[in-house]
Amino acid sequence: MDKPQNRFLSVHYQLYTVTEGAEKQLEEQTSREHPFEFVSGFGIALDSFEKALIDLPAGSSFDFTVKPEDAFGIYEPEGVHKLNREVFSINGHFDHENIFPGAVITLLDEEEHRFMARVVKVEEDGVTIDTNHPLAGKALNFVGQLIDNREATLEEIKVQLNRLGADDGCCGCGCNHHEHEGCCDECGHEEHHHGCGHCH
Repeated sequence: MDKPQNRFLSVHYQLYTVTEGAEKQLEEQTSREHPFEFVSGFGIALDSFEKALIDLPAGSSFDFTVKPEDAFGIYEPEGVHKLNREVFSINGHFDHENIFPGAVITLLDEEEHRFMARVVKVEEDGVTIDTNHPLAGKALNFVGQLIDNREATLEEIKVQLNRLGADDGCCGCGCNHHEHEGCCDECGHEEHHHGCGHCH
């Protein structure tokens, strides 16, 4: 059965990562004043997240855990690459302001699809990046409340479509990006945009 489309969901939640033998760690949270709102069926939220909420009535509380393979995938060691420093240079100068260990950047592949990478190490002979999602290999625990669940209006669907077509971030979130022109032959990516962290 196809998942329901065009449902407007408003969610207040806390997202924790779950590691065996350790306390769960808070990764992000919303507030009732600023909930996460989306229209179902557009790939804005994780399929597993959307599936867990789509049949709940408004006002329902939830607490569920998503396995890594149903979230951001299994961690792949081959996703780590070392690139030339020149790729991250502007007018011949290395971009120290945006490229540093722990920085999350978005990348464009040859087909101009955006995805994220994390800067692991900056050295004199190159920059090591990890193209695995920051939450790859981790189980995700969502705890919160479904504030609203109803059929989306035509205006809300239009806004969602405009957001998908936005050129301002990996999820239309309005983050500012700084572009680097150049080609990363090592991992097949052509442009680099500093950006918005992960999206759910």
